[in-house]
Amino acid sequence: MEPGFWSDQNQARSTMRRLAEQKKTVEQWRSLEKNTVDIGEMIDLATAESDNSFTEEITRDIENLAVTLDKLELELAFSGGYDSRNAILQIHAGAGGTESQDWAEMLQRMYLRWAEKRGFKAEILDESRGEEVGIKNVTISIAGSYAFGYLKSEHGVHRLVRLSPFDSDHARHTSFVLVEVMPEAEENVDVKIAPEDIKVDTFRSSGAGGQNVQKVSSAVRITHIPTGIVVTCQTERSQLQNKAFAMKILYSRILEGELEKQAEERAKLKGKRIEAGWGNQIRSYVLHPYKMVKDHRTDYETSQTEAVLNGEIDGFITAYLRSIVGKQDV
Repeated sequence: MEPGFWSDQNQARSTMRRLAEQKKTVEQWRSLEKNTVDIGEMIDLATAESDNSFTEEITRDIENLAVTLDKLELELAFSGGYDSRNAILQIHAGAGGTESQDWAEMLQRMYLRWAEKRGFKAEILDESRGEEVGIKNVTISIAGSYAFGYLKSEHGVHRLVRLSPFDSDHARHTSFVLVEVMPEAEENVDVKIAPEDIKVDTFRSSGAGGQNVQKVSSAVRITHIPTGIVVTCQTERSQLQNKAFAMKILYSRILEGELEKQAEERAKLKGKRIEAGWGNQIRSYVLHPYKMVKDHRTDYETSQTEAVLNGEIDGFITAYLRSIVGKQDV
């Protein structure tokens, strides 16, 4: 009802989105409260009348209630202002050439399969293929409820130990890949970019797509002059589409920079903050001499390596979210 509320359409849409999310949360907890009261009344009635016929129904209702409570309790970890957003996920192969590039593609498949199982929409915005196999880096948009809230657990260095399929001696190799996860920014709400602050270059795509993709300069490179951030997109045949995707990535990278500054300020008050770096892997995937995937932050582990690489990573995500419930800096 505030005068002029709808004059800024971007801000109004952002406010309405947050309002809808908060209404949904309130409705979930109120429904849980009502179900709890109903079950309590059924138990009182069955006890007063010494009626055991409701035992099976009451047990089933309590089990369903416990599952719902467990889900809502986990969502308490989604206390960040951007957790409900879609996510921008970037995968970068580390040193090691073919080995790490193949590992990067394995992780890309893992996250795409995870998104598919959850019913999330995953779209590759930019990809740089390796010379022989795998990928050097890839940027993926993952759209779904609380996509960033879930995937923030994946931010960091992922380490693979295996017998190399590219080594004639089949020696054991260790590969590293950096995974970055950013919330999708709302244009001109979270971040404002002046037209004069960006430089746009076009070039011919070097990716797959047949001969047509090489005939026109459809790939786009955008440089944000104040920060020096450079993003590219070359997956679409249309230059306009590539520019739109590149701007989407740029907004998210600038927002990520702002969030990192805020985290650094909080760290000054809280003490030393552990950063994701090449020497600080968050998770190890061991395929030889034994099979084990272990998260070094939570100590959650499983020997079902094939299932994990096929997208079964909810156990790791849940363990991480439970570990940060109640912490200020999440």
